[in-house]
Amino acid sequence: MRAAVLEAVGSPIAIYDNVDIIEPRAGEVRVDVKYCSVCHSDLSVLDGSIPTYGKTILGHEAAGVVESVGPGVTSLVAGDHVVLTPVPPCGSCYFCLRGDAALCAKNSSLHTYALADGVTGLSAGEEIIYKGLGVAAFAEQVVSTANGAVKIPDDVPLDIACLMGCALQTGIGAVLNTSDVEAGATVLIMGLGGVGIAAVQGARLAGAAVIIASDPVEERRELAKQFGATHVNDPVSEDLLAQCQAITEGIGLDYAFETAGIAKLAEVAIAVVRPGGTVVCVGAAPLDQGIEINPLTLFSSLEKKLCGCLMGSSNSLHEIPRLARLWKNQRLDIEGMVTNRRPLSEINEAFDDLKAGRGIRTVLEI
Repeated sequence: MRAAVLEAVGSPIAIYDNVDIIEPRAGEVRVDVKYCSVCHSDLSVLDGSIPTYGKTILGHEAAGVVESVGPGVTSLVAGDHVVLTPVPPCGSCYFCLRGDAALCAKNSSLHTYALADGVTGLSAGEEIIYKGLGVAAFAEQVVSTANGAVKIPDDVPLDIACLMGCALQTGIGAVLNTSDVEAGATVLIMGLGGVGIAAVQGARLAGAAVIIASDPVEERRELAKQFGATHVNDPVSEDLLAQCQAITEGIGLDYAFETAGIAKLAEVAIAVVRPGGTVVCVGAAPLDQGIEINPLTLFSSLEKKLCGCLMGSSNSLHEIPRLARLWKNQRLDIEGMVTNRRPLSEINEAFDDLKAGRGIRTVLEI
């Protein structure tokens, strides 16, 4: 099959025409990928912020059509329209049974870049190719566990459905699942890429009264207003803490979401939330970045809360159909998040868009 392959960290991505992919085995499905959007987590692998193990096919925010199913698969049939997810729940482990499906103990592919038994299912000649972030969807086909391909209605266009695979699950889930934002709350979103804009929409869906959207890119700040932001902030030229204090009459914000993947922004978020407020770290910061909570006693005595968040704490089997229903009921704007479309052959240009902060999401037609 044809696929875009990262040969080495920092190098341009190459288009291969000779990648081999396995037939689906027991409990697996093979999907013809139609569209895959470019996410900041892919960029983090590309630039070395997140490690990889060799030649890798990136792409984890994708949608397509089931091509074939392996033995024992009854939930899907060939021809089903599906969204691929990097965090498929097994449904039976400790974490899935207690409602923490995003932390599924059997979902190792996100970190190992291989299927559960260690096989990647991808090769070029004698060389193994890895499943970047567990999906490897910058390719014409993907083999996944059956739960990693979530069925959606046929009338949901696949070129927007792909955003449900990561950005929408993560951003909206961070608001509705991880932190359970209540109606009337005051909220800050830091970073207005795909995940940040999804979080803005999540805050709107939750009924937040104040939604402050902060990003250094003016275009993104203006777009955020269309998705529900009530206020915007330029962190380069405006004092964010002063603005938050003014809006809340000195109380501080109920919730702050760091979605840019910059660890130090979590320290800013801790400063702007009120006593008892919640900071949610959503973005994937480089592994060498940390934060300081100083003094810890003050943080503790003010009962501020700092939460991690993986894929919006979502059970993809529930979350993706919910997102599809919200879109069909015109409560979720996905079309507006797709600000550029390119063929797979322009994948390097798509990453250039992302690095430069142009638009929100670029979707690649596979």
